[in-house]
Amino acid sequence: MSYLVLARKSRPQNFAQVVGQQHIVRTLRNALLRSRVPHALIFSGVRGTGKTTLARIMAKALNCESGQPPEPCCQCRSCKEIAAGNSVDLHEIDGASNRGIQEIRELKENIRFMPVMSRFKIIIIDEVHMLTTEAFNALLKTLEEPPSHVYFMFATTELHKVPVTILSRCQRYELKRVASSELAAHFARLADSEGITMEPAALNMVVRASGGSVRDGLSLLDQLFSYCGEQVSAQDAAEVLGMVGGEVIAGTAQALLAGDLAAALDRLETVTSSGMDIKRFINELLAWFRNLVVCKISKEPAQLLDLPADELAVLQETAAAHSPQSLFLLFNLLMDSLEKAAWSSRPRFAVEMAFIRAVQAEDIVPVTELLGRLDSILAGTPLPQAAAPLYEKKKTVIAEVKPPEPAPLRTAEPPPSPPMPDEPPHPADEQEPPPVRQERIPEKRDIRKDWPEFIKAVKKPWIASALERAASPELENGKLILTYHDSADCSTLKIKEQLAELTALAADFFQESLRIVFNEPSVCTVEGKNSGADAVRMERQSLANDPVVLMAAEIFNGQVRDIRIGPQFRKLLSAEQETAGGEDEA
Repeated sequence: MSYLVLARKSRPQNFAQVVGQQHIVRTLRNALLRSRVPHALIFSGVRGTGKTTLARIMAKALNCESGQPPEPCCQCRSCKEIAAGNSVDLHEIDGASNRGIQEIRELKENIRFMPVMSRFKIIIIDEVHMLTTEAFNALLKTLEEPPSHVYFMFATTELHKVPVTILSRCQRYELKRVASSELAAHFARLADSEGITMEPAALNMVVRASGGSVRDGLSLLDQLFSYCGEQVSAQDAAEVLGMVGGEVIAGTAQALLAGDLAAALDRLETVTSSGMDIKRFINELLAWFRNLVVCKISKEPAQLLDLPADELAVLQETAAAHSPQSLFLLFNLLMDSLEKAAWSSRPRFAVEMAFIRAVQAEDIVPVTELLGRLDSILAGTPLPQAAAPLYEKKKTVIAEVKPPEPAPLRTAEPPPSPPMPDEPPHPADEQEPPPVRQERIPEKRDIRKDWPEFIKAVKKPWIASALERAASPELENGKLILTYHDSADCSTLKIKEQLAELTALAADFFQESLRIVFNEPSVCTVEGKNSGADAVRMERQSLANDPVVLMAAEIFNGQVRDIRIGPQFRKLLSAEQETAGGEDEA
């Protein structure tokens, strides 16, 4: 007899042998015990989770001749025929290859007759979503009111493709991915039954590679047993499955978190040299970071993550050493970069570039911080990074001036006789005062002459730019008069906080108390004959010179390409152009 693969050899023959899916097994058992089995059932779920297996077990239980419900005996004629696949009353149809309306018509014609040897006719349609629309429509009436001797059982991996008219006539059972702990226990039992010893790390690799599918895991076990013989090591599993151990994935992630680019690239070299598929490595690395984020934000991550205890402990320890913001930023960056790498023609180069971006993530300034700086500028609050003053103050020179020696002191009574010319003065009569510290007051500056120097001393570029657009300043009765031909040019300076700061700076620079006054042209109204076009131009100029626009353009190193205004201004401009054209023709 030819070799029977594990997926067929270990297929469950009764409900007790089903791996996982306990919620569905309990429902089906109770339905058999209470004789409440619906005439149509549909099993959905990912591949290899037991959809067709449960349908066959239900067929056995319904037609079992000697067993006690709900478990089939697996010893009677009906159970043996169903297990061998030669029961005349069990029709198992592949929906992918028998998907037309003609096949469904033949099926409907067949189910009109009573069972040949069993109590019920069982119709199992695998991958039922592959049927055509016409085939589904032909099945509707029969599915809604089937003969009493017929049961329909459907299986599909894509439930959303089944029409709702079919779903409403079936009792649905959605199978879940089998938990890692249940898969590990099941695979370990099979290995023992085959007389093969597996290292725990190798068993974990098979569980990870199976992705919750029992059949996929059994196929991998078959491959490992053929390669390794009676002993399966972690290294052998990595070579056969094209995978790396969990410690390599964890080491790569921790190197990225630590900013160690060299270590991360060394791990990547280990992965590629071992023959692992780069896309699988990308998926596992992203899954590791996702699990890390879950461990950081969840109080009970074990309920959300289906992982071995040792791997979960490593994740929790790593998550505790980093802030949530850094984990979110790195996870988001790797998600964007590695998703592109999975479809790149040179995936390794793309992964290396993703690692470089991840290591440099701490140097990136978030947009929210840039917007916060912009708000601080508008509010007049000094930025922590820019603690320098708005302009450069002149240093005050402090000089030590030594006064001339004073004349000797004289007493009132009696008057001393003048000393002889050749007689030196008495030391006691000489009193030399200490040096006097005198502050030299800066000279008062001239408004017109020193105006360019004042503009150069201003540190904020948007204020300096607004000052440059002013006509020659004038000083009149303590007022610093700034003349502007366009009121939009001085809109930045008229902000309350900016005006107060500019007033203080001018007083400090020119050594004079000044009040800043803006001399602006009168604003044209829209009622005037020529006011429409002027209002449009002034509106555009005002928008172009708006302080928020100027500061945003400077911070983001951009430029204004176009200015669009409301419909009322467009009408005014069109009317002005038509009027001007009519006058020219006249």
